[in-house]
Amino acid sequence: MNSHPLHIAVIGGGPAGMMAAGRAAELGARVTLYEKNPKLGEKLLITGGGRCNIFNAEFNTHTLIGKYGKKGKSLFSTFSQFDVQATLDFFESRGLPIKVEAEQRAFPQSERAADVHRTMVQYMKAGNVDVQTYEPVLGLEEADGMITKILLDGHEAVADRYILTTGGKARPETGSTGDGFVWMRELGHTVTEPDPSLVPVTLSDAWTKDMSGISLKDVRLSVLQKGEKLDMNVGKMLFTHVGISGPLVLNMSKKIGELLKTGPVKLSLDLFPSMDIGALDQLLLDTFERGKNKIIKNNIGDIVQPRLGHTLLALAKIPEDTHLYRLTREDRLTFARLLKDIPMHVAGLLGADKAIVTGGGVSLKEVEFKTMQSKLYKNLYLAGDILDFDRPSGGFSLQICWTTGFVAGTSAVV
Repeated sequence: MNSHPLHIAVIGGGPAGMMAAGRAAELGARVTLYEKNPKLGEKLLITGGGRCNIFNAEFNTHTLIGKYGKKGKSLFSTFSQFDVQATLDFFESRGLPIKVEAEQRAFPQSERAADVHRTMVQYMKAGNVDVQTYEPVLGLEEADGMITKILLDGHEAVADRYILTTGGKARPETGSTGDGFVWMRELGHTVTEPDPSLVPVTLSDAWTKDMSGISLKDVRLSVLQKGEKLDMNVGKMLFTHVGISGPLVLNMSKKIGELLKTGPVKLSLDLFPSMDIGALDQLLLDTFERGKNKIIKNNIGDIVQPRLGHTLLALAKIPEDTHLYRLTREDRLTFARLLKDIPMHVAGLLGADKAIVTGGGVSLKEVEFKTMQSKLYKNLYLAGDILDFDRPSGGFSLQICWTTGFVAGTSAVV
């Protein structure tokens, strides 16, 4: 290290900022991180319900990039420098063992987001990063294609290079209020207006309110508008007090939100996507035959969760006190059809305050992904959720933060 190391200013203390700051310091730069909150990583601490879905354990980079849709191709050069295996090695080599659950969702074995946070803080401490909390940045100034200073509350700060990691607009109570989008527009960058991307869906059907807390696995959800099926996926879903959530719903919410702009949206829930009507009818027949002397409300739990089953019987207009031996073939087929096509009507989406991430952000065309450098300003680097990526639920957003933060921190120094 020379006597006057390069000075890097990192703006934003979320996961991308912590990674960028730690990496730049590791390479010998003098790093100052500016965070407007009292402490770093407020959003990191609540991810995954406090368990922190730290990344998705898809180790094939081509497959992983496909999860990000058409925009994902921008990430090839970035992931070539810091991929999922590198992420796993990074955390485990620092004493944070990782476990992988369903859908390749990776979590710390302790199931504590605080342990991920602690690992990142220690990474920065090892490089002597100067962390300035309670320090809101008000803007950036530029001249001749270079960022010249940071405007702070009552004073200014100057660095050689700047890394912007202010995130999107999801969960604004954690500090993600879209400040970076405003600054980037002022600097001439193209910014797509952010909207909730992974967000619960609200429903207008009264019966769904009584289903709150019911979780369903391996169900199929279809999205329809004007009778046309426009999206369909299989996964895990959760009823809430206002509608539905869970990975399946979150990953379809962006499409639902887009369709709502043009008219009403209907959903169809299939509880048995692996069966056709004939196979499902046979399942019902066999199940009901075993308990033929029971009334249906006491047998429905063998088919679906009892609370949901009772509601579906009402929707099918089958009296709960019907003895199974009196159930007609037509009643049974009506119930089978309902299990394959439970109609629900979308009222709307919850706002950015409930979104896991927001869509939108700085145009990917204005970023050099090999370095995460702005194509407009030579000494400005961008990382994390400030970038206009589409990200599914399952650890994919944090992976972008780790990867782009690492590359930005590296490139700002090298």
